[in-house]
Amino acid sequence: MILLVHILFGVAVGSLVNNIPLAIVFAFLSHYFLDLFPHIEYNIEIRNKKQWPSSAKAMAGRQGKLWSITKIAIDFLTGVLFIFLFSKNQPINYICAFFAILPDGITVLTNHFPSKFLKPHNKFHQEKIHFLKYKKISNFWRILSQVLAVVISILLLKF
Repeated sequence: MILLVHILFGVAVGSLVNNIPLAIVFAFLSHYFLDLFPHIEYNIEIRNKKQWPSSAKAMAGRQGKLWSITKIAIDFLTGVLFIFLFSKNQPINYICAFFAILPDGITVLTNHFPSKFLKPHNKFHQEKIHFLKYKKISNFWRILSQVLAVVISILLLKF
């Protein structure tokens, strides 16, 4: 799922709770909840350090990686903008947004710096939660699940 969806849904879920630590926990868990549904993900070409180009002839690969990073940055900044526009713009919202995308950050860390501590999370996140990732599900349903999550999130934030 793209960052915008995780950010908005995490903030929406967190805003439903008046207890700050509980809001953070729910925002974090919302990531796994959303990833249970079929969804589109980034076509990230920088998933692990082994994929970084090591020679000058890989310039085209570098441009692809730069575009991947740019898409993620735009997506993240759009999520922050939506928090600003659709929420009460309190600091807890930004904290919930951070925790809502943290599982993907842990996955990126695991890919770059494999460790025994992070590996169980990666296995859980990629194999158990993303169990629909390799099923044949049309892009229509994958995109619709994200659109619905964004609409529901904005509705929850507006009320």
